Amino acid sequence: MENKASAPVAVMDLGTNTFHLLIAQGTATDYTELIHEHEAVKLGEGGINKDVIQPVAFERGVATMLKFKADLDKFKVTKVRAIATSAVRNAANGQQFIDEVADKTGIQIELINGEQEAEYIYKAVKLAGGLGDKTALIMDIGGGSVEFILGNAHGILWKQSFEIGAARLMDKFHQTDPIPADAINSLNVYLQEQLTTLTGVAQKHPVDTLIGSSGAFETFVEVVELSKGNNFSLAIKNYTFDIADLTSVTDTFIRSSHQQREGMKGVIPVRVDMIVVASLVTRFILANLQINQVCMSTYSLKEGVLAEMME
Repeated sequence: MENKASAPVAVMDLGTNTFHLLIAQGTATDYTELIHEHEAVKLGEGGINKDVIQPVAFERGVATMLKFKADLDKFKVTKVRAIATSAVRNAANGQQFIDEVADKTGIQIELINGEQEAEYIYKAVKLAGGLGDKTALIMDIGGGSVEFILGNAHGILWKQSFEIGAARLMDKFHQTDPIPADAINSLNVYLQEQLTTLTGVAQKHPVDTLIGSSGAFETFVEVVELSKGNNFSLAIKNYTFDIADLTSVTDTFIRSSHQQREGMKGVIPVRVDMIVVASLVTRFILANLQINQVCMSTYSLKEGVLAEMME
């Protein structure tokens, strides 16, 4: 396995809720992870719908980048890509954040648009072996935006990014816990209005399977598997849900209080609250597009970027 001696590369996915760092070496189809970190930065906290990064969140972001820089130094990584998405893209002080990180760490953050984000997510899910000949709808629920990609193993039919991420929806609709029925109705009406293009495209290209890209879908899987007494490992790349399990776990999240979710095994702290609106978005898509097959891919944006760097 001579590829293991290749120089390590690093990808940072600087999301609205979580900053991820992946350092790996090898090739796009056969690599070893040297480090895989997640930091709950909550960059959108308190300001996501005002399109500003609040001072406390700004500081958390910079501190996390300093921590990541120490990891890069430890593994002597010179080939680095740091990708920022919705929260930084839309924030009035997003450029200030990029400048301060460059100044303090030497890391140059790239801002990508929603279309590029969708492209990388598709590339990652395809790399994980999650696509076949039939039309699938890939959905990546971020904190700031949600990417939808319609396609199969042969290519993308359509893709679009919508600024309806979990942090935005939570700020708009999930003010009381458990989330009240009228808030759920308002959220569904809002999704209906926002996602008209998706609904139209799905009528032209009927969707066989929904593939959830990491994030909330990993939490759905973990809670389902733990409830069955299985010690589930996210080392797998693809997982197929029993639709009854998915319905049951999302029902539980939607009806639960903050305290109940906090006590659930398999729910990481950053997702304790976001998981409610993520469940509602998932259920809306399944009902609206009449999909009854759902999978999860553990690969997302960072694996897509990593593949491009290693190719």
